[in-house]
Amino acid sequence: MTNCMQKLQNREPLLWRNPEYEDKISACEYSLDDMLDAEARLARFAPLLAQLFEEAAEQFGIIESRLLDIPRLAEKLCPGAKMLLKADHDLPVAGSVKARGGIYNVLCFAETLCLKNGLLQYGDNYRKMANASIRDLFGHYTVSVGSTGNLGLSIGTIAAALGFKARVHMSADAKEWKKQLLRSRGVEVIEYSGDYSSAVAQGRKEAEADPYSYFVDDENSPELFLGYSTAAFRLRDQLRLRGITPDAEHPLFVYLPCGVGGAPGGICFGLKTIFGNAVHCFFAEPVEAPCMTLGLISGKHDKISVYDIGLTNQTLADGLAVGRPSAFVGRIIRNMVSGCFTVKDETLTEYQHITRETEQLKIEASAAAGFAGPEMVLNSDYCKTFGLNPANILHILWTTGGRYLPE
Repeated sequence: MTNCMQKLQNREPLLWRNPEYEDKISACEYSLDDMLDAEARLARFAPLLAQLFEEAAEQFGIIESRLLDIPRLAEKLCPGAKMLLKADHDLPVAGSVKARGGIYNVLCFAETLCLKNGLLQYGDNYRKMANASIRDLFGHYTVSVGSTGNLGLSIGTIAAALGFKARVHMSADAKEWKKQLLRSRGVEVIEYSGDYSSAVAQGRKEAEADPYSYFVDDENSPELFLGYSTAAFRLRDQLRLRGITPDAEHPLFVYLPCGVGGAPGGICFGLKTIFGNAVHCFFAEPVEAPCMTLGLISGKHDKISVYDIGLTNQTLADGLAVGRPSAFVGRIIRNMVSGCFTVKDETLTEYQHITRETEQLKIEASAAAGFAGPEMVLNSDYCKTFGLNPANILHILWTTGGRYLPE
């Protein structure tokens, strides 16, 4: 632990293997039933989403990304390794992995409001939420969130489309183009000079003072977490179409960029629930903002910040510029995540360039954080520790943002 902490403080890229990792999921407050409930809710809303968004209509209202072959990129990153890319950077409507949890969270709130007010019943066609009476109800409420960018895009876009007042509290790390895109979609953007945590704190405080305000709490939201977890169903089906059935001897190694922890945590939980010991998940973070790595290594979760060990939390990977991790997520996944690794900013920009040159894919810097994973893990003693044959591993790079990235 001391050596890892020293490397974190020195901003040295590192791979940390989680000593608390277990092949099987320990007791957890969420289960497969919760994931199935989330998937069923998304199916109920699919007709409405197809009506509201042309991008979603192309997929019949199911917001999903492709699983891509990336032979040229794989050869550059880790020659000889079998590799695929889960293209959540290109998810419709919100353009990032946050489309999963963010849109799902707001849909949960909308459904609850309609049921509570007798305007909807299970079994109805949810397109009726576009009716004037329901939109009038939604118009009395404000949906808000604190964000470095992509979660704000997700929450703001769906909230405004449904007829809610949408407000996004954005930290200093947020890119200007994301603010402008939100405003063009009818969302109020409030800018802060502080970091992600301060924007979240202010947004939460404001919402608590207004009974007609609903705050999407990225640090403590079960709805976000479960929305992200549904990705596991989609990946399972995409692998089946390719004739791939992972098992303990032929596992998936999945590399997930990590900020506060909600998206990678939810996806990790979903994957472990579906695949068990046939999947190994690794979180990727910038060297200046390794908040989840720090929280897990120290065991302090949200009780320690990257500032406490002398780091700046300043990174080109704006979506990962978080100083303090989610304790809610950290405690759930502490036995599920196989490890964490850190990457320098200059490496991220190099990966962006290589991805564009080899596969013609446009991704944000944060989306490339996981690309260092295959080589780092294969060069470690991880496979030897678990008795795995590197030739049998299928590596999956999980990209997280880029669909709306300006040229």
